[in-house]
Amino acid sequence: MKPIRIGVIGVSNRGEDLIKEFHNNIDDATVVAGMDVRDAHLDQFRQSVGPDAFVTKDYRELAAHPDVDAIIVASPDNFHEEQGLAVLEAGKHLLLEKPMAITVEGCDRLLAAHKKAGVTFGLGLSMRYMPMFQTMKDVIDSGDIGDVKAYWCNHYVGKGGHFYFHDWHAVRANSTGLLLQKGTHDLDVMHFLTGKFTRRVVAFGSLDYYGGDYPNDLHCPDCAEKETCPEVQLGWPEHFSLCAFRKEIDVEDNHVLIMELEDGIKATYQECHFTPDYHRDHIVIGTKGRLHNEQATNKVTLTTRKGTSDAVYHIKAEANGHGGGDPRLCRDFIRAIREKRDMLSDPHSARMSVAVGVAAHDSLRASGKLVEITRPQV
Repeated sequence: MKPIRIGVIGVSNRGEDLIKEFHNNIDDATVVAGMDVRDAHLDQFRQSVGPDAFVTKDYRELAAHPDVDAIIVASPDNFHEEQGLAVLEAGKHLLLEKPMAITVEGCDRLLAAHKKAGVTFGLGLSMRYMPMFQTMKDVIDSGDIGDVKAYWCNHYVGKGGHFYFHDWHAVRANSTGLLLQKGTHDLDVMHFLTGKFTRRVVAFGSLDYYGGDYPNDLHCPDCAEKETCPEVQLGWPEHFSLCAFRKEIDVEDNHVLIMELEDGIKATYQECHFTPDYHRDHIVIGTKGRLHNEQATNKVTLTTRKGTSDAVYHIKAEANGHGGGDPRLCRDFIRAIREKRDMLSDPHSARMSVAVGVAAHDSLRASGKLVEITRPQV
């Protein structure tokens, strides 16, 4: 059986992570083509996968290439819809990085195209595959905490400046906002663990630390304050070293989201981008007990109301991307193609996490307006 031949749109950063998984770690897949807008990225891509790899700066050319069976889209978020549609319309299997799109309408257009194409379509929601959250899912499904009634998630984004405010992420036109861009993982895990989707939201947020009056074209290496700036970013490519206090920044860096899920589950999600630490806490409370992940110590703690089923689940630390989620995501994509089935990270669920992120930004930008969320009609 021939390996699945994979093309990658956006071969640096996140694309590079996935290229390593598919090309080096999966026997049933090989990366044969790449698209990027930067020559340096394409040169590095050929060094990684071989000098005979097909390269192009036109995603349409890659989508139409006859020697490509499946395509990964790992470009910036505002290109996901356009490029994902091109892949589906070309009849190629698609693994689309999260978020699915930066609008709900874009997600629904992708769902419609998928229905017509009849190919495998999965999303890069790799946290679903992490052993930590797989363990939590098993405990919840076992009934040990009873019926889920409350869910609290706190996300401490301690490297927010490094990852989100020195580049394209910090502008609404590119990402809608960070409750969508960064929060998609956690919002999806909340849906995954409970088996329920969000019905309505209220959110509050603001830009409390980043942004400011510095020029939009100021880069950290050229700044007179680089020796004293707490957010200086040196040694990174130019497109990742823009000033984190520049004028154009218009996404929030501090958020509180209140959610009501199906079956009346009450939930909160808090995301702050200037904390000193970097981890996420998921706390799920049911009628019989509470489940809490402790990411820093790689364990999940079960506490029951009567103390009869208390337990601590120690999760083996994995160096692979997203705590071991990335390799499992990539293998699921290849198996789904071979077995002609849906992936665990399915597009309908991905659309619903986008819907929550979009609704949350609509709410907070309208001073906490209540926003209802609907299922797709596709």
